[in-house]
Amino acid sequence: MASTTPTDTPPIPSAVPERARPRTGRAGDKIFLGLSRGSGILLLVIMASIAVFLTYRATVAVSGDEGNFLTTFDWNPAGDPPVFGIAVLLFGTVVSSVIAMAIAVPVAVGIALFLSHYAPRRLAAPLAYVVDLLAAVPSIVYGIWGALFLVPYLEGLNLWLDRFFGWTYVFDKTEVGVARSLFTVGILLAIMILPIVTSVSREVFRQVPRTNEEAALALGATRWEVIRLSVLPFGRSGVISASMLGLGRALGETMAVATVLSPSFVISGHLLDPGGGTFAQNIAAKFDEADAFGRDALIASGLVLFVLTLLVNGAARLIIARRKEYSGANA
Repeated sequence: MASTTPTDTPPIPSAVPERARPRTGRAGDKIFLGLSRGSGILLLVIMASIAVFLTYRATVAVSGDEGNFLTTFDWNPAGDPPVFGIAVLLFGTVVSSVIAMAIAVPVAVGIALFLSHYAPRRLAAPLAYVVDLLAAVPSIVYGIWGALFLVPYLEGLNLWLDRFFGWTYVFDKTEVGVARSLFTVGILLAIMILPIVTSVSREVFRQVPRTNEEAALALGATRWEVIRLSVLPFGRSGVISASMLGLGRALGETMAVATVLSPSFVISGHLLDPGGGTFAQNIAAKFDEADAFGRDALIASGLVLFVLTLLVNGAARLIIARRKEYSGANA
């Protein structure tokens, strides 16, 4: 009996058609790869060059400082001997930024949730446009408004806080004067960073998968429970990123702070008292009148602000990376 087993097996067809297979080595792919890689390298080179320049000039200034650069409560690089330090500037920058974040972030998240999940479309669109428009206002305009409107009208709020919350020491007003304090600066910075945090948070909340919200509603969840269980966990990384963008502007804001704040090199826990200072405000106020060594001293303070900004952004990235659920990938 002849064997029925075929001697030549037919070739197995390829699972992917020849035309559908990606082609490697195309000129366009190589150009795109080179441009993207070159852009990343260029960005790193620019950041490194800035760091090297600031470090070199800061080393020249710190080597000639007769005081402690980190703890001295004075700024007199033109003195004989020169004595200057960043203690007051670091305190004022951090405190004013923390006040701004404490006020702006909850309000911004609330506005973003209202625009994305509560407001009708006819109302949400113009409100979103107005909020975005606030981000385009120059900082000097905010400064003028703060000096002519915010400072006079905050005096009543300061007296009220002193009367009912003066026992907290923080809101104990011990000096008589207008409200040119770190507390006023924090409120002004909160208004300035509000549109940034709101805009980014709103766009993140809009990216929540509709199926997640519909599933929660099908299980009988209320509107708030849907937001708490589906929207906020999905958009948490976006809110953190938006907050870091706002914090970056608050840390480096110059003209608005210089217009509103009454600077003094005194650290006080009484936030309602006039005085204080920030890195950016001090650089803007003293750069023109400073000599060569004084400018090196100001550049040294700018280096501290540069490092502080990098640490803040690095901490935010670390928080997001360690908490995978913040990214919304598992939502």
